[in-house]
Amino acid sequence: MRLASAAAWASRRTGRGGGSMIGGLIALQVDGSIMGQLGAGRSTVLVTGTNGKSTTNRMVAAALASLGPVASNTDGANMDAGLVAALGQSPDAPTAALEVDELHTPHVADALNPSAVVLLNLSRDQLDRVGEINAVERRLREGLGRHPATVVVANCDDVLVSSVAFDAPNVVWVAAGAGWTNDSAGCPRCGEPIIRPDEAASGPPASHPSPLTPGSTPHPHWHCSGCSLARPQADWSVDGDVLTGPDGFRAPLELKIPGRANLGNAAQAVAAAVSVGADPSAAVRAVGTVTEVAGRYRTVQRGPHRLRMLLAKNPAGWQEALAMADREAAAVVIAVNGRIPDGEDLSWLWDVDFESLAGNGVPVVATGERGTDLSVRLTYADVEHTHERDALRAVDACPEGSVEVLANYTALLALHRALGAGEAGSPGEPGSPGEPAGADDTEEAAR
Repeated sequence: MRLASAAAWASRRTGRGGGSMIGGLIALQVDGSIMGQLGAGRSTVLVTGTNGKSTTNRMVAAALASLGPVASNTDGANMDAGLVAALGQSPDAPTAALEVDELHTPHVADALNPSAVVLLNLSRDQLDRVGEINAVERRLREGLGRHPATVVVANCDDVLVSSVAFDAPNVVWVAAGAGWTNDSAGCPRCGEPIIRPDEAASGPPASHPSPLTPGSTPHPHWHCSGCSLARPQADWSVDGDVLTGPDGFRAPLELKIPGRANLGNAAQAVAAAVSVGADPSAAVRAVGTVTEVAGRYRTVQRGPHRLRMLLAKNPAGWQEALAMADREAAAVVIAVNGRIPDGEDLSWLWDVDFESLAGNGVPVVATGERGTDLSVRLTYADVEHTHERDALRAVDACPEGSVEVLANYTALLALHRALGAGEAGSPGEPGSPGEPAGADDTEEAAR
C-alpha cells in the first residue's frame, strides 16, 4: 500500500484529484487479492441499492463510530479501487462501512465476507451501463446466496429488494418506504403482476405467508399474484419521524437532511449498526449528526441567492428530489449532463414527472451539457422555463432569494467546482472552472 499511498498523495498534491481512486487502482494492479487482505478481521457493512447509498453509508459509518474507528469510503468511490483505498487508509479500524455499486456487490461480498449488507432499493439506472433491473436483482440474489451467515438488512417495501433477500436465512426487514414502484409492476421471480393495497381492498391471500414468521397472518401490503413472494413483516419501521424496532424500541429520528426517503435510509442505517453490535439509542443519535453528503444538501450563498444542492440521477431519484424541493423558492435550476458517471442514455428524462413543476409560478432554468434535451422535455411537460448552458449564469439569472438546484452527478460536481472558483463555469468543458473536481478520480467517485 506504500506505492498506492504515494500515488494518492501525488494526485492530491498536483491537483489532479482527491486520490481516492488512483491509490486503489495501483494497489489492485500490484496485488489482485488486496481487498480481501485489507478487509480481513473487520466487521464490515456493505451498503448498496440504486439510490441513497452515499447518504446511508455516511449514516452507518456515524453509527458504527460508537464502537470505535471506522474505515469508510465517504467520498463516494464505490467500486473496487475506491473500496481498496478506503480500507487502506484506515488499516487498524475494527469496523468498515462501505457503499458499493450494485453490480460490484457480489464479488465485493466474496472478497470481504461482510457482517451485514444493506439493500436500499432497486430501480432503473443507467441502462447503457447497468442494464435491465431484473438482471441486477438476480445477480444480487445469487451473490448474497453465497453468504448465508451475513445479515441482510432489506427494505421490505421494495419488491425487488424483497425478492433479493426473500430466501436469505438471516434477514432484518425494515419498512423504509418505496416511493417509486414503476419498475416492479411484475414479479421478478415469476413475472406475474404484483398486487398492491390500492389495487385490492383485501390483503394477500392465505397462500402468501410472511417468510419471517411461518403461519402468521399475512399483512395487507403488496404481494405477487402468482407465487409466494409477498411483503415481509417489518422488524424496524418509521411512523412519521419515529423509529420503532425490536423489543419495544422507539425513538424519534431527528435528521439534519431533508426528505421522507432519508428517514427510511436512517432506519436501515440504525438497523445495520445494531446488527453488528451498536446500541440502538446511540445509533439513532449518530445518524442525526449527518448533514451534507459529498456536497448533497449543501447550501451556498452566492450574491443574493441562497442555493440548496440536491442530487438526482434516475427517475426514482428525481421523484424524491422534486418532492423535496421547496415549491416556495424564488427559482428552480435543473442541471443535466450525460457523461459516463451520469449514464450517456438520457431517455429516463421522459419518465420523470416534470409536469409537477407546471403552473406553480416558480421560474425554472434548464442548464448543463444536456440542457437542450432537458429543455425539450420541460416543453412537453408544459413547464415554462429558460435555457442557459452556463450553470452559474443560470443561477445569476434567477430572482434573488432561495434557489433549489437539482442536478445529476457530474453536473453537481461541476457546479460545486464553479462555485468554489467563484467564476462562471461551463459544466463539462475540460479545463474550465466547471470541470468536475479531480477528473482522474471522478468517474468512479460519482457512482
